[in-house]
Parts: sequence; structure tokens; C-alpha cells
Amino acid sequence: MKLRIISAILAALIVVPLMIVGGYPYIIGVSILAILAYKEILDLKKSHGNIPNLVVLLGMIGMIILIMSNTASFSITYGITYQRILLIFLFLILPVVFFKKEEYTTRDAFFMLGITFLLGFVFNLLIVLRMRGLDHLLYLISVPMFTDIFAYFGGMLFGKRKLCPEISPKKTWEGSFIGLGVGSLVGVLVYYFLFSVFNLKIVVATILLSIVGQIGDLVMSKVKRENGIKDFSNIMPGHGGILDRLDSLIFVIITYVVIIFWL
Repeated sequence: MKLRIISAILAALIVVPLMIVGGYPYIIGVSILAILAYKEILDLKKSHGNIPNLVVLLGMIGMIILIMSNTASFSITYGITYQRILLIFLFLILPVVFFKKEEYTTRDAFFMLGITFLLGFVFNLLIVLRMRGLDHLLYLISVPMFTDIFAYFGGMLFGKRKLCPEISPKKTWEGSFIGLGVGSLVGVLVYYFLFSVFNLKIVVATILLSIVGQIGDLVMSKVKRENGIKDFSNIMPGHGGILDRLDSLIFVIITYVVIIFWL
């Protein structure tokens, strides 16, 4: 527990100032996190075959291209262009012709496309949302954070019925509903404090974000279970890897961007 607390404090001392400062220090910090997350997924040996170093490099370049797209205009609608998406597609698909079957398969190529686009889009949104204002990011972080915390403690205190025993044996329905209630309430209060707006749309949207965040957590837990690992890495002792900390937030951000024009 002591190690877990120390690593959390150290992470906060690095991340919080970068979020407050924003600009290029924040962009560089997010890019570093993306590269670490990229490595964590590539280390999942059961999810893919051999990936040649050249393709790994091309995928990382493609991911950085996506992350750095549109960081000046801060527009979610007109950000990443078709040209960049298709260029990355060519980067990762065409090499299958030049490697032997056991070296790089079409299945591996589509795996690389998936992780490159997923990480590229999500970490780009972390930048774009911050550049639009720190308040957007604080709201989105608050929902999964308080949902996870109170789902954990709620499950410990009142949990009886297992939520998804095959994926995450410790999660319970009771904990999930407690996390949903508290996470949604805190999220709505944070939104009102930051934007001075309170209406039914915000309440419904926050509840949806809390639900999707919990489902996203289970998705990432299933990835780990399929690969026979407890954590994606040990970069944060007691907490796991980058994807262990961002699992719920990834799905919350994606959902928020999908529904943003409804709010």
C-alpha cells in the first residue's frame, strides 16, 4: 500500500503541473504516455504474432502523426484528415508483401492498424480537449475517477453479486451501481462548477459516461485476461501501466466526443 501511495504521488507531481501549464510541455508529456502505451500493447504476445521492428517504427510514426494533428486549431470536427489516415493505412498494410508469412501477416497488419488508430485518436483528443480548456479535461477525468473509486469501495463493503466473474472476479453489481451513482453525481457537480450549466442533458450524458467507463474498464480487463497478465506493465508500482490507469478514461473520452454536439 505504501508503494502504491508513493507512486501515485509521484505521478501526480508530474501529470498535474503539465495539465495546468498545457501547451508544448503538455503535448510532449501526452506523446510520451502514448509511446509507453503503444509499447504495452505490443508486449501483449498472445494478441498478435511477430511484428518486425520496421513496422513497429512505422506504426509509432503514424500514431505520433495522429497525436500531433490539429493541436493548434483545437477543433474536434475538422481535425485529422483523410490523407493522414490513409497514409498510415499504407504504412502498415503494404509491408505484408515484403515480409515472410511468419514475420508479418495480414492479421498482424490489421492489429497494428487498430492500435495505431486507437491510441493516435485518443491521445490526440487528450491534447485537443485540453487546448479547448482545462475544464473539459477535469470534467472527463472526474467521472471515471470517482466511479472507479466508489465502485471499488462499494464492492468491498456491500458487494455480493458478481458483475463479470470471468473477466474481473472482484467487481460486483452493488459496487458498480454505487460507483455509477457517486461518479455521476460528482461529475454533474464538477460540470456545474466549471461551466455554470445544469440540465437534464448533462445528467444523462454524465450517467452514460460513467456506464461506458465501467464497460471500458472491463474491456481492458478482458484484454489482460486473454493475455494472462495482471497489469499492462509495472511502470507505476502498485498501479500497473499507462493503460491500467487510463482504461476507463479512454472510453469516456471517445463517448464524450460522440455525444458532444448533443450537449
